[in-house]
Amino acid sequence: MIIEQLIFTVISLIIFVYMFFRMIRNNDTTYVIILVLEAIGIAINFVEILVVDKINILFVILKYMLSIILPIGIIVLEKRNIILFEVVAIKKAQLYIFFGDNKKAKQILINLVEKRQKSYMGHRMLAEIYEQEGGMRKAIDEYVQAIDIDKKDYNSYYKVAELLNGLNKKDEASEMLYNLLNKKPEMLQATELLGEILLEQERYKEVVNIYQEALKYNPISYELNYNLGIAYTMLNDFQNAKICYEKAAEINSLLYNAKYSLAEIALIYKDIEEAEKRFLEIIEDEELSAYGYYELAKIYLIKGERDTAIKYVNTAIDANPKKIVDKVKNEPMFIPIMSKISIPFNLEETVVEDDEIEKQKSKKKLKPKEIKAKEHLEQMSEITKNLGYNDIQLLRKNLAAKSNNLDEKKEFDKQKEI
Repeated sequence: MIIEQLIFTVISLIIFVYMFFRMIRNNDTTYVIILVLEAIGIAINFVEILVVDKINILFVILKYMLSIILPIGIIVLEKRNIILFEVVAIKKAQLYIFFGDNKKAKQILINLVEKRQKSYMGHRMLAEIYEQEGGMRKAIDEYVQAIDIDKKDYNSYYKVAELLNGLNKKDEASEMLYNLLNKKPEMLQATELLGEILLEQERYKEVVNIYQEALKYNPISYELNYNLGIAYTMLNDFQNAKICYEKAAEINSLLYNAKYSLAEIALIYKDIEEAEKRFLEIIEDEELSAYGYYELAKIYLIKGERDTAIKYVNTAIDANPKKIVDKVKNEPMFIPIMSKISIPFNLEETVVEDDEIEKQKSKKKLKPKEIKAKEHLEQMSEITKNLGYNDIQLLRKNLAAKSNNLDEKKEFDKQKEI
C-alpha cells in the first residue's frame, strides 16, 4: 500500500511539473485547470497516507483519474497534434457563434491563429466569419491558410475560387477551379462554377471539355446537360446541342428552357411539327409563354391557319408587350394580319407595369448565358428561314469553321500577350 502511494506520488508530481512547464512554454492559462485537477488528485493521495483507515475506493479512482489518466490523455492528444488550448478556443468560438456573437468569436480565433499558425479549424472558421462580414480578401487569405495546412480541403479550394469570382478575378478563379478539378474531378459545384465563368468569357470549346468530363461522374445532372447544350449552341453544333437539351428535358420536364431551345432547333431544321409540339409545351411556362405563343403564331401562318395565328400573336402581346410588340412589328410574316393584331396604344405605361412584374419575378429571370443562347437560336432560325436543309448544313459548317478561326485567333493573341 505504501509502495503504491509512493509510486503514485512520484509519477503524479513528474506529470504535474511537466504540465506546469508546458503552460509556461505555451503561455497558455488553459493548463491551469488541468494543474488544479492534478493538485486535487495529489491532495487526495496525501489524505489517504495520513488517514489510518482505508479510504473509499471511489476516492482512489478519482485521484488516478485526476492526477495521471487525465493529464496523460492530454499529452497523448497533443502528440497527435490535438492541442488543448486550440480545442478549448474552437469550442468557445463555436459557442459565441451559436449565440450570434461573431465579434467575440472572431477575436478568440484571431488569438488562436496568432499562437498556433497551423490551426486548420481556426483559419477555416475565421474565413467563414470574414466572408459573412463581407471581408472577401481576408476570407480568401484565411481559406488559403487552411488549404496550406490541409491539402485535401477541397471545399476551401472552391470557396477561394467562388470569392475570387465574386471579386471579378475570373482568370484566377478559373485557374483555381482547374487545379481543384484535377484533384477532384467529380466535384459538381466546381464544374458548374468553372463552366459559368468560361461561358461568360465565351470559351465554348473549353466549356464542352469541362462538361463532358463532369458528365462521367454526374450523368443525370440537368444543369450539366443543359449548359453543355448552350455551349454547343454557341458553337453552332445544333445536332449535339439537341441531344443535350433532350437529355436535360428528360431529367427535369418542369424546366422549360431546354424545351424552348429544342423548339428553335426544330425550326432551324424545318421540323415544323416538332417545333409546334415543343412550343405548345412551353406556353405552360410563365416566363417563356409569350415567346411560345409568338412562335406558334408564325407556325400557324405557315400552315395557313390565320385565325389561330391571330389569336396566338395577340395572346403573346398580352403576356409580354415589352418583348413581343417590336418583334411583331419587325416580322414581315405578320403584315397580312397586322390589322387584326391588338397593339396597345399605351405601350409605355404597359411597359412600366411589365417591368414591375419582371422585378417581382427576378428569381425566375433567364440568366445572361440563357438569353445569349436563346437570341442566337432565334437569329439562326431567322437566317435559315428561307434555306433548304442542304443549305442549312453548309451554313452550319461555315459558321463552325468561322468559330474555330476565331478561337485560334483568341489563343494566338493570348500567347502573344504572354
